Amino acid sequence: MICSRCHHFAAMPGGALCTRCAGAPEPPAPPFAGAPGAWLRSPVGLGRAAAAVLGLVIAADLFAIYADLLQYDVAGDLLDGAHGTEILRRADRADTLYGAAGIVQTAALLAGIVVYLCWFHRVRVNAEVFSPFGHSRKRGWAIGAWFTPVVNLWMPRRITLDIWDASSPWGAPRSHAPVNAWWTLWIISLLADRAAFTSYRRADGARELHDAARLMLFSDTVDIAAAALAVFVVLRLTGMQRHKALGGPAPVAETMPL
Repeated sequence: MICSRCHHFAAMPGGALCTRCAGAPEPPAPPFAGAPGAWLRSPVGLGRAAAAVLGLVIAADLFAIYADLLQYDVAGDLLDGAHGTEILRRADRADTLYGAAGIVQTAALLAGIVVYLCWFHRVRVNAEVFSPFGHSRKRGWAIGAWFTPVVNLWMPRRITLDIWDASSPWGAPRSHAPVNAWWTLWIISLLADRAAFTSYRRADGARELHDAARLMLFSDTVDIAAAALAVFVVLRLTGMQRHKALGGPAPVAETMPL
C-alpha cells in the first residue's frame, strides 16, 4: 500500500503512512478552504483605485452639469426671443463645452470600467474563498454580465449581492440597502442618459434644445449620486473582505453547504 500523504513510499504495515510521514508533523490547513481555483488576495489597493476613478467620474459629471446649465440658459433665452451676435456666441460656447464634457465623461467612464472590473473580479474570487457555495453565477460572469445585453440590467446586482453576503462578518449578514440603492440609481442614470442623448440629437429648435438640456441635467445629477454610492459600496465591500480575512476562518459548520 502506498503512503496516503506523500504517495511515494510504501505505508507501514497496518497503517496508511510511510515511516517518514509518520514521524513528520501534520501539514497546516489553509486559513480558508475555498472553491478550487479561488485564492485570497488583498482588494485594498484595487478598491482605493476604483474609488479614485469613480471620483474622476463624479468630477466629469460636474463639468457636464456646468455645460448643461449653459445649454439650458441659452435655449431659454432663445425661447424668450433673444437674438444677435451675443446669443450666437453664447450658443457656440455652450455647444463647444457640451462636446468637451462628453469627451471627458467618456474618458473617465472608460478608465472607471477598467479599474472597477479589475476590483470586482478580485472581490468575486475572494468571496468564493469565504463562501464556496454562496454564488448563483460562475466566476466568469463577474466580467461578462456587465457586457451582455439585457442581462446587464440585473445580473451584476445579483453577483454583487452574492459577494456582499459572502464578505459579511460570520453569522452577521449586512443589509443589502447600499447595493440596492446604488443599483437603482445606476439603472435610472442609464435610462435618463439614453433619453437625454436621443433628445439632444433630435433637437432642431430652441424648445427641443431646452428640453434636452433639462434631461441632461437630470441624467448627470443622478449619475453623480450613483457614482457616490458606488464609491461607498466599493470601500465598504473592500473593508468587509479585509476584516474578514484578518479575522480568520469560520467554524467548520458555517463553511459547509446546507
